[in-house]
Formats: sequence, structure tokens, C-alpha cells
Amino acid sequence: MFGDLMGMMGKLKETQKKVEATKERLKTVTVEEKSNDDKIKVTLTANREIKSIHISDELLSDKEQLEDYLILTLNKAIDKATKIQEAELAAVAKDGMPNIPGMDAFMK
Repeated sequence: MFGDLMGMMGKLKETQKKVEATKERLKTVTVEEKSNDDKIKVTLTANREIKSIHISDELLSDKEQLEDYLILTLNKAIDKATKIQEAELAAVAKDGMPNIPGMDAFMK
């Protein structure tokens, strides 16, 4: 019994290390999102850190339009980055979970 418990604890610690390594790796994964007409391009990491924003000169004369473009494009980029991050971390966590009967129902 204690051997199983110790094995599970070891596997959980190993999984925790893998999760931390995945978080570090996600800092290097970039996500790019553009507005439909390419007037704004946003680049951020999968950890949702903004790396760059490129704005077309024609948007600089209309503050309200620029704000709308930024909000829409940033939200799409953040959503995309969040999905990548969640999928990566879920895969690592699921792979590292000990085989406990009935836990599959909770992992869905």
C-alpha cells in the first residue's frame, strides 16, 4: 500500500516538474493574430504575453476605430493563446496522473 502511495507521490512530483517545464516552453511559442483586413497584427506568447503590435498608418487618424481594432484583435489572439496553453498543460497533467479508478470521470 505504501509503495503505491510513494509511487503516486513520485509521479505527481514528476508531473509537476513537467508542467513547469511546459510553462517555460510556452514562453517561446508565439501566436499571431491579424484583423480581417490586416490593418492590425498582434504577436504574443502562448502564456499571453504581448510581444508586438503592428498598426496600419491609416488607423492612426481615427482613435475610436483603432481602439475597436485593438480590442477585437487582442481578444482573438488571447483566446487562441489560452487554448494552446490549456491544451498543452492538460496533456501534460493527464499523462502524469496516477491511474486511480474513477478519476477519468473528473478529468473530462
